[in-house]
Amino acid sequence: MSDTIDNPRFVLLTASATCALITLDTNVVAVALPSIARDFHAGFTDVEWVVSAYMVAFAACLLPAGALADRIGRKKMLIAGLAVFSLASLGCGLAPSALALNLARAAKGVGAAMLLTSALAIIANTFHEGAARARAWAVWGTCMGVSTTIAPLVGGVITQWAGWRWIFLMNPPICALLALCAWRGMRESRNREAGALDLAGSALFAVALALGIWALIDAQADGWTDWRTMARLAACAALFVVFVRVQRSRAHAMIDLALFRQPRFVAAVLAMFGYAACAQVMMTFLPLYLQNAFGLPAVRAGLGMLPFAIAMVVGPHIGASLGKRVPAMALLTLGLATIGAGNLLTALFAGMANYGLIALGMIVTGLGAGVLNGDTQKAIMACVPANRTGMASGISTTTRFTAIVTSVGVLGAVLATRTHAALDAHASRLVDPQRVLDASFLSRLLAGDLAHAGEGFAGAHGAALVRIARESFASGFAASLGVAGVCALTIAAAVWLLAGRTTLESGAKASRKAGSALAE
Repeated sequence: MSDTIDNPRFVLLTASATCALITLDTNVVAVALPSIARDFHAGFTDVEWVVSAYMVAFAACLLPAGALADRIGRKKMLIAGLAVFSLASLGCGLAPSALALNLARAAKGVGAAMLLTSALAIIANTFHEGAARARAWAVWGTCMGVSTTIAPLVGGVITQWAGWRWIFLMNPPICALLALCAWRGMRESRNREAGALDLAGSALFAVALALGIWALIDAQADGWTDWRTMARLAACAALFVVFVRVQRSRAHAMIDLALFRQPRFVAAVLAMFGYAACAQVMMTFLPLYLQNAFGLPAVRAGLGMLPFAIAMVVGPHIGASLGKRVPAMALLTLGLATIGAGNLLTALFAGMANYGLIALGMIVTGLGAGVLNGDTQKAIMACVPANRTGMASGISTTTRFTAIVTSVGVLGAVLATRTHAALDAHASRLVDPQRVLDASFLSRLLAGDLAHAGEGFAGAHGAALVRIARESFASGFAASLGVAGVCALTIAAAVWLLAGRTTLESGAKASRKAGSALAE
């Protein structure tokens, strides 16, 4: 046992495998969403919550989980997180309803936050020297890249050949093995100088985020002008205002708002938000599109996403090569612009039913995402002193997952609105449009459950209905990608402007220093 404890490689592999499990589990579910919708006869709102319940809990708990791990011990937190993640996965696999699944997914998000923060802290605490630390993070990045690449295919294989429940039921034995490795191979570590936990800030952030996502998702059914939607959005905004005030008044706040006075830091955080909201979120929507628009089974949909996933693996190598020639902020701008161009290309080709053209758009988006995947994190960390890296890492990770869950809500609303409009436009081609184009049909179509949505319609009429439904969904998908593309290009411009402002401020400071030196 002592040989294992003293082995940094064993610690690195265990921590990296834990993080890879989270990445795999986060991305593997997307391919199974249509199957989940069919089994539960669930609508689009329920399917969105399968993703969003997990992401909201994950994003809301990252900062407090990291702070708690520093206090009680990172090894203890890792093992406790594996227990929560395992039990929640079991709850997901045995869920009798969509509501039960979503509640278990939220609990799983809490466990994932405990795992990710403690695993990252363990790696950072184990590897101190420059070369060893660089190699450790390279191994960690490789594990994350591989898990992201294979996630769609793994999800498709399990969903089609074993059933979607086994996506979750495979986790408990893996968690048990990782817990055993952590217990036997890791030393305990903690930060004995850590301040008090910011429980009020954590609660305010979590509730505000949940209310905002609730408003975005349910607005598709309730309406954007409905009092419930307006009340949720107003409460979300009010709680975020209170959250900011609490952060300003706390000595040990979750987020040091003074960091956001630095244009370079704001630019790096914006780049992270744009990357996650406009590129990573495609891991949720692309499987729905491939299964709905092309009628692909789960395995082929997983294979169909490989161009995007492989491009994300190649992208960091291109980014590393370019990083030797161009400034960091210019590289972030280029990555965001590439994501924007890829999304707009895919939007342009979405209605053509040509997979080759769609794959081309995926590759462009994936390359931009790959460039940003590591460089956004490095850019954020480069803006803060060494004693603030923990907080900066927390801000970075929270921004990433907050962006994903926000984008799921916003782009989901665009997808639903445009698909509904396209269905209405095609209504004249149907024999009985009022019977078909109801809220239930739209909800099941958006969830990827076209088989149940078209129940009772056979022959030429049924074929026409399927064709119209696929064309309408492709139109909605193109609209959502168009919005994502424009957002990526807008954020790219903002990052570029902020980078220019940073250069001007640096030049002004240098001039003032030179003037002072001459005066002396």
